[in-house]
Amino acid sequence: MSRPVTLALVWHQMNSDNLGVGALTLANLAILRAAAAQAGREVQFLIVGWKDPRPWYETPHNVENVALRLRHLVMPFGPLGEAFSRADAVFDIGGGDSFTDIYGKKRFFTVWGTKARALAKGLPLILSPQTIGPFKAGWSRRLACFVMNRSAAVVSRDAPSTAFLSDLGIHSRVLEATDVAMRLPYEPAPVRTDGKIRVGLNVSGLLMSGGYDRNNQFGLAVDYPALIREVIKWFQAQDGVEVHLIGHVQSKVQPIEDDQRASAALAAEFSGTVLAPIFASPVDAKSYIAGMDFFMGARMHATIAAFSTGVPVIPMAYSRKFHGVFATLGYDHVANLKTDCTKDILARIKNGFETRDALSLDIESGMSQVDARLAAYQTLATQIIRDL
Repeated sequence: MSRPVTLALVWHQMNSDNLGVGALTLANLAILRAAAAQAGREVQFLIVGWKDPRPWYETPHNVENVALRLRHLVMPFGPLGEAFSRADAVFDIGGGDSFTDIYGKKRFFTVWGTKARALAKGLPLILSPQTIGPFKAGWSRRLACFVMNRSAAVVSRDAPSTAFLSDLGIHSRVLEATDVAMRLPYEPAPVRTDGKIRVGLNVSGLLMSGGYDRNNQFGLAVDYPALIREVIKWFQAQDGVEVHLIGHVQSKVQPIEDDQRASAALAAEFSGTVLAPIFASPVDAKSYIAGMDFFMGARMHATIAAFSTGVPVIPMAYSRKFHGVFATLGYDHVANLKTDCTKDILARIKNGFETRDALSLDIESGMSQVDARLAAYQTLATQIIRDL
């Protein structure tokens, strides 16, 4: 066995209120642990992300937490500097979709800054599978290209991101994989005989709020709160259907982001709906979603949880990341909140529910690609770790 290596996993988190970020963390950790074993290297992980009060989902061995505050990004020393002084390489997943300027300048510079710091330290920088872009402004495009062209590898999770990288002229090693959360484990649902059709609906607290600026930040073509109420009304009118309201961002400290309080308000408004619990981990959330017979949601990792457990799903997209991930796997059942009208979205949802057996077959076909795509990413990681 060669000398141990230390990998900094940046913009990962073992206790994020956003269970999508948690799903990425647990899944990528497992993949990189397997890659290190293939490379014949002992490994230590430094999980570098925001400081949150929630307990860790789990406490795997050889994993340390490096909790960041915003000020640490520019401090020459501090937690980030210390982590990078110990690391042999940096795997940066950018929270899955945050390497873009659509969320504003502050988040762009936050996510970009860790990449620049890693390169300045002379560390191999690998962008783990994620959506890249868009970068609408010229300055953000130039800064993004600067760090990507100096990275050891850039791994996209969808074909549109790969094409975007080509258009940008990125000349680093580029690999197209898929979302690592497809590999997150779960507990299969028990066999039920009560005859109920369980329909899961993930309501985005962020979209219910109108975005961070509370003014339709994401340019939706629909009134999202009104659409959600129409969806609930239609399903409650169907025989044998039980509607479950399922949060995937569950935060006591960020009310604008919190799916749970948005779902609780709807549960109080619509008698007979089932409010899902606050989950202890992304695995618990995925296991609950696996028990649905049909699912819809605007949190992408909630819909990935459905897809990767074989649950017929209609993702409700507010950005191109949805179509990118699902269409790359041949699953063309995404409702586009930015371009489709309420009538068309409701028609797509109703048709998806009524033809859910056909959707299940499309999921089976899409999932047949997942193992090969993630195996290619693991092979790349193995090569990089072996060469450290």
